Amino acid sequence: MATIYLSLGTNVGDRAANLCRATGTMAPEIVVEKLSPVYETEPMYVTAQPKFLNMACKATTALSPLEVLRKAKAIEKEMEPAPHVHNEPRVIDIDILFYGDATIATPELTIPHPRIAERAFVLVPLADVAPELVHPSLGATILELKNRLGDTSNGVRPIE
Repeated sequence: MATIYLSLGTNVGDRAANLCRATGTMAPEIVVEKLSPVYETEPMYVTAQPKFLNMACKATTALSPLEVLRKAKAIEKEMEPAPHVHNEPRVIDIDILFYGDATIATPELTIPHPRIAERAFVLVPLADVAPELVHPSLGATILELKNRLGDTSNGVRPIE
């Protein structure tokens, strides 16, 4: 069994329900062990869109990295059958952040996720579930990477 970390985001429809549905449909192939709190976040890259709800989860799986990617894409397609444009509003987006200590770089999949270090909406919730996890390429813990971003409270706010 591999330990994996996923990031989930949504900014269309009932955002909280979208996160619940996505995490609930991962089983039995992906067993969610720990969920971060949910954060409301400002959109990044394309800013003229609704705010997101984001979270991270720690899970275990016997699936290969590509099988995890296929499972994540199947959940996304089930929840939002029409394809969405990259960085535009979406019902659900599921990214594989880490798969064990694997480093993978293929046209289909890059692990660790290549933009973790620049994304407060990923690092803040991930630091809640895995603060001491060391990024294998950057040699820093998730908490250290989060702290390098400085004050994230303007763009990443916990939902109470």
